[in-house]
Amino acid sequence: MFKSLIQKRLELYVKKYFAAHPDIKLVVVTGSVGKTSTKVAIATVLSERYKVRVHQGNHNSHLSAPLAILGIEYPSNLRSLRQWLSIFLQARERIKQPADVSVIVQELGSDRIGEVPHFGTYLRPDIAVVTAVSPEHMEFFRSVENVAMEELAVANFSKIALINRDDIDEIYAKYLTNPNINTYGTSSASEYHFNSQNYTAEDGHVGTFVAPEWQEPVATEIHVLGEHPMRPAIAAGAVAVKLGLSATEVASGLAKVRSLPGRMSVLRGVNDTVIIDDTYNSSPLAAESALRELYKLSVPQRIAVLGSMKELGVTSQIEHEVIGKLCDPNGLAWVITVGDEANNYLAPAARARGCQVKSFKNAIQAGAFVHSVLEEGAAILFKGSQGGIYLEEAVKVVLHSAADEAKLVRQSASWIAIKTKFFTENN
Repeated sequence: MFKSLIQKRLELYVKKYFAAHPDIKLVVVTGSVGKTSTKVAIATVLSERYKVRVHQGNHNSHLSAPLAILGIEYPSNLRSLRQWLSIFLQARERIKQPADVSVIVQELGSDRIGEVPHFGTYLRPDIAVVTAVSPEHMEFFRSVENVAMEELAVANFSKIALINRDDIDEIYAKYLTNPNINTYGTSSASEYHFNSQNYTAEDGHVGTFVAPEWQEPVATEIHVLGEHPMRPAIAAGAVAVKLGLSATEVASGLAKVRSLPGRMSVLRGVNDTVIIDDTYNSSPLAAESALRELYKLSVPQRIAVLGSMKELGVTSQIEHEVIGKLCDPNGLAWVITVGDEANNYLAPAARARGCQVKSFKNAIQAGAFVHSVLEEGAAILFKGSQGGIYLEEAVKVVLHSAADEAKLVRQSASWIAIKTKFFTENN
């Protein structure tokens, strides 16, 4: 009851805020994967012209999203009436004050059916970006069809929508009622896309960004590893064009986009190895994409460290087996799994394909094994989730420099305490 009352009050403040500042543009991002990367990429490019408010974390729930929109810090104690009263006071002051930003870029999350549509009861975004439709929180959604209806709902209560053509099957177009929809992606079939003309794992892509509003493509660079991580940047370019940025501004902004920690970030490992740090989270779509990029690297040895994918519900066994079958013995020297689901379902599927497989209970054990088998110049993919997997701790074991630990996810004092307790209990 207390939480519900707080939520309603925050939603009311957000509605009043936009009513008081009608010139502020609201861009929202939702989807099964890639929300935070896309949100930050959009903010990066828009900052070439506008003053942008964006929360760097994943504050995307019905309590945290309104606070992120208003630029108010999330309370340390959700049960503290004193903290909430202070927040309400800050919200009222924010409504009265002159606008301090031109654009707000906000991530919208959903753990179960109805959460994205509810955002539409108090938000009217100028632009909505839908990044992907793939299995997520399947213990609640039960089917990808339900996921599609949930995520695509944002397009119908927004003025304009941008849909990732690469990661959203066209069969779900039946759930779209908004006529003002465009597509973006890495293929030329998308209205907004990028033609990669030169690519290296170290420097990313050099090429041209294509927008239907422009007569000619604009030359630019996108400094990310592989194809899938380009899509947040392409979405950012599309949003920027919609909001009136020039070709020069878009090109400059795209060149500043970088991968976020734990999201296909490239790090230097021991023995001149390349680490692909994709440890923030894992899902079937993201794991498949990460493996595909690993296979493209021309190196003497490739190792895939794959943690259990969480929140897949009744589909967990099937989805882990699918990823296991994607493990190619001709492309991987080792498949290393961490966590019950990965060990029980992914590992046997990879082994059946002929892969050399080793399974571990926790990330630290896996990291030690990687260190023992890696060859000079190898490429190692670490792909995992947060709940009980924490593969960033395996990355630490093979980093070239301890100073790079600061580039990993979940390194705050509170997270270190949580993980220390976990590894102590699961040694």
